[in-house]
Amino acid sequence: MRSARSVLLDLDGTLVDSRPGIVASCSAALRALGHDPGNAPDITIGPPLEDILRTLLAAYGDDRIDEAAVAYREHYGETGLLGSEPYPGIGFAIEDMRRGGLRIYLATSKREVFARRILENLNLAVLFDGIYGSVPGGGLDHKPELLAHILAEQDIAASRSLMVGDRRHDIIGAHAVKMRGLGVLWGYGSRDEIETAGADQLVRRPADLARIVLSMLNE
Repeated sequence: MRSARSVLLDLDGTLVDSRPGIVASCSAALRALGHDPGNAPDITIGPPLEDILRTLLAAYGDDRIDEAAVAYREHYGETGLLGSEPYPGIGFAIEDMRRGGLRIYLATSKREVFARRILENLNLAVLFDGIYGSVPGGGLDHKPELLAHILAEQDIAASRSLMVGDRRHDIIGAHAVKMRGLGVLWGYGSRDEIETAGADQLVRRPADLARIVLSMLNE
């Protein structure tokens, strides 16, 4: 029997606008290490947290990434994650994909425990067949490893699945495990970034997401 058609969805910049909470928690982490966050460079949303913090701390000549990550997660777990808002229409898009017979999984570089709380807070968690994110120890921080883990654990065929995301990491990660990658244009990555990464198709707005996902998986 063939495995069910499945769609794997990124979180930040794909389902929710999480920038306000992430910026607030990065600022809190910098303050915890004695830095003025007002002097921080712009924060790029999408890469694993440690990569974001490494870039931020480099501006201060600081390499205490692990310490900054602890401070970040403490603040984010208390208040930062509550700053995430779903993009308009994204809930309807997920419901339409479910009605179309797809199994739906979250695949994010964010800590799984935080991702689950965000989806629960927004009443979206019940729409997912599985919620996957990074775990303590760093084993699933990067998209190729995370996607390979989901495919193996859920017995998903790469040829009958699709990764949806807003950054090059999502597209490159998908191709690394022989999945197709659909790039969304409302998130944190530019059209040029997603096209250069080799996205198999692009979608301009959440209202078109379910239709394009179902079309690609019905090919």
